[in-house]
Amino acid sequence: MIIKYISLSNRIFRTILLGLVLCIQAMAASAGVYDDLLKALEDNDTEAVTTLLQRGMDVNTVDKSGNTLLMLAVEKGNVDLVRFLLDHRARVRTRNQYGDTALMFAALKGHMDIVTLLVAAGAEINHPGWTPLIYAAFEGHVDVVDFLIGKGAEVNALAPNQASALMLAAKNGHVETVQRLLKAKADPNIRTLEEATALKWAVAAGHLQIAKLLKAAGARD
Repeated sequence: MIIKYISLSNRIFRTILLGLVLCIQAMAASAGVYDDLLKALEDNDTEAVTTLLQRGMDVNTVDKSGNTLLMLAVEKGNVDLVRFLLDHRARVRTRNQYGDTALMFAALKGHMDIVTLLVAAGAEINHPGWTPLIYAAFEGHVDVVDFLIGKGAEVNALAPNQASALMLAAKNGHVETVQRLLKAKADPNIRTLEEATALKWAVAAGHLQIAKLLKAAGARD
């Protein structure tokens, strides 16, 4: 009886051990595919990415910073891959650990065609914190600024430090962007937590043309 019990225990132990080995092997294989997928994104290899996704990888996979595959494709400016991911139900409103969305990446990079695709797919234009419009204005991407305003972007939305799109465009010397924002009724007298204004930033940076535009729009010292 004792011998039978020992034999049964050994079989159970071997079964559990085999299960653990198979589980570890599966996890290792999965980790390898995950690394391959992120490497393919880094290399901007559309074919490799789509192949791995078609084999079963999650379209909403994220990297260690919480960036989705969609965000990484947007950052690369890969329109074809963005379309593929959207067609396969990639989530467009996900935020990474810094609070950025795919649309914010597209606005910052000035990828107008991708901005259009993301907005059509339901990406948020207005939300608390940094916004796509603020990002686009910061870099002076006039076409993106125009498009987002046309889609209802809040021109006086404030970043966490209370800076507006107009203030950042003025600070960085983007004359045409400043003109567009003023035309859309951007407030030239918004102040940051440190009491900075669009006019103060423009003057400090030597952007005299922008300073004139702001004064003409009612900016005060």
